[in-house]
Amino acid sequence: MVMEDGTILLPGDFLMVAQKRKLYAEITKEVIRQACETFSLRSEGFSVNLSARDILSSDTVDFILDTIRRTNTANRIVFEILESEGIENYNEVSLFIQKMQNEGAKIAIDDFGSGYSSFENILMLNVDYIKIDGSLIRNIDHNQRHAIVVQTIIDFSQKIGAKTIAEFVSSEPIADKVKELGIDYSQGYFFGKPEPLTAYKT
Repeated sequence: MVMEDGTILLPGDFLMVAQKRKLYAEITKEVIRQACETFSLRSEGFSVNLSARDILSSDTVDFILDTIRRTNTANRIVFEILESEGIENYNEVSLFIQKMQNEGAKIAIDDFGSGYSSFENILMLNVDYIKIDGSLIRNIDHNQRHAIVVQTIIDFSQKIGAKTIAEFVSSEPIADKVKELGIDYSQGYFFGKPEPLTAYKT
């Protein structure tokens, strides 16, 4: 969020307040609307983060369906489900995933390995991507224990047909190690820093 004076507020600075004032759903809808409308004029794929709260709201889900259909972006959007917040109702999440995949969208589990997630839980969800949490990646070039855990996640993902994405790839040694382990995709400051949505409105 950008204030009138240009100050950038990170999600952690305002989402808790938004939840208390019952504005959370409206923020989610605005993010989805702006992302879909912006990328409807472009050819790249793009991602939007969703929480379990978003997925369990029928109003929000209906808005998502209407928006991706209206903007014709379903086949280029990836919905990243925040596993770090903990998912309790896997049946509802599974139904959401099926609805979105029927439209042509892809699904990623975000922050996998951050503490809440388990392999058994992921088996309940037909996801396209598993994003390996940055806490396991940021020191992987010199932390053998992290490398062992990540290799286990890679092997598991391959067996269920999901692609892997490494988060927090911030240097060439980390990028090289990630590639060596066989992770499919990477993201992080080594490749580029986040940019405002306006950078894509050209």
